[in-house]
Amino acid sequence: MVVKRDEAGGHEVGDDEARGAESTARRGRRPGASTTRDEILAAARRQFAELGFRRTSVRAIAREAGVDPKLVGHWFGGKAELFVASVQLPFSPRELADRIAQGDPDRVGERLVTALVHGVLEDPAARGRGIALLRAVATEPQLAPLLRRLVVAEVLTPVARAIGADHAEVRASLVASQMVGLLMMRHVVELGPLVERGPDELVALVAPTVQRYLTGELPLA
Repeated sequence: MVVKRDEAGGHEVGDDEARGAESTARRGRRPGASTTRDEILAAARRQFAELGFRRTSVRAIAREAGVDPKLVGHWFGGKAELFVASVQLPFSPRELADRIAQGDPDRVGERLVTALVHGVLEDPAARGRGIALLRAVATEPQLAPLLRRLVVAEVLTPVARAIGADHAEVRASLVASQMVGLLMMRHVVELGPLVERGPDELVALVAPTVQRYLTGELPLA
């Protein structure tokens, strides 16, 4: 039996109890309604967008979704994990890392920047989710470890290791600074020279720097 902790009250929730809570909360709902998990996510997206992270509560999300608050903990863990799930990151970290690492190591920077520009920056929905995450991390320190794990530990560091780079974590951190900086400066600060550049030109401009971070010599002791 899987046991998870209910964020609201510290109560441990098992599969049987969670199913019972779901049955109680959802009794009488029309057949064919979306799954409990999807309804929780939909309520979370609306409330996080309207109220922000700090003012949104797990109990309010559960109330809107029509479920027991214990089910939120059962499906997602805590509010921070629910927030990350609700913004629907536009990639699977493992699949993205594998795809970028495959091929000529001398073009890994190009593949990585192409994935960011075409997969995130040029997709309005994906770009909006990325910006929301960055803004949330800037004001809510408890979200920072989730972002570090998702971007650096699960994507960039595996890429650096897969191509045989030394100092993989240092290189991954440098790449992260470049990628986050591009997203922030182009789409939050809206620096004109970056906003005016098209996607292919951005890739051509940024990829050499990312390539150097991943495979070039670093002045490390």
